[in-house]
Amino acid sequence: MLAIEFARFIGLPLPSRYSQVEVTNKVCDLLCTLGCRLVLIDELHNLDIGTRVGAEASDQIKYLSERIPATFVLAGVDVEGTGLFAGRRGGQIASRYSLIPTSPFRHKTEEQRSSWRSLVATLEESLRLHAHRPGTLLKLSSYLHDRTGGMIGSLSHLVREAALDAILDGSERITRASLERVDLDESAEQQNLPRARRRRTRIEKRTA
Repeated sequence: MLAIEFARFIGLPLPSRYSQVEVTNKVCDLLCTLGCRLVLIDELHNLDIGTRVGAEASDQIKYLSERIPATFVLAGVDVEGTGLFAGRRGGQIASRYSLIPTSPFRHKTEEQRSSWRSLVATLEESLRLHAHRPGTLLKLSSYLHDRTGGMIGSLSHLVREAALDAILDGSERITRASLERVDLDESAEQQNLPRARRRRTRIEKRTA
């Protein structure tokens, strides 16, 4: 039940005897009391309104958005192609939200590069590596775009894995060499196949 996930996220204790209606009311009351202004729901493409569970989740999203005075942002992959907006329930979702297509960060103009650098800088500021030199990732922003194709998820994965490696090997810092050792998700690798092939060739030569 979606309302239970909301309750868990905000740390709301729930007696086992509570019904779905009671859980939903408690969640709505607390979020209103807390002054919640933004609700983010990800992985929307996994919501199959053709199933009972999916239909219930769809109805709960509708109800929660009516009860809570907040902006609801629903994110997913290819949501138009999932049938999410089809039928009566789908029509209810479609009538309440504006579809805003997103795409990977581009890197052609100075404005686009500036937006990408800002994202990289934000990620770098979140690092807690003792020996990491601030600005290292920012200087590698063009390289990071080449590696990830401008996709936020791929960039986050790359930096996170490099940070974990830095902790495990004791270096406590990220370098271009350490980033090179991180395997990315298939989507990012497919966008940069020529470079990926060269990288694999170099690794094979070093380990041969």
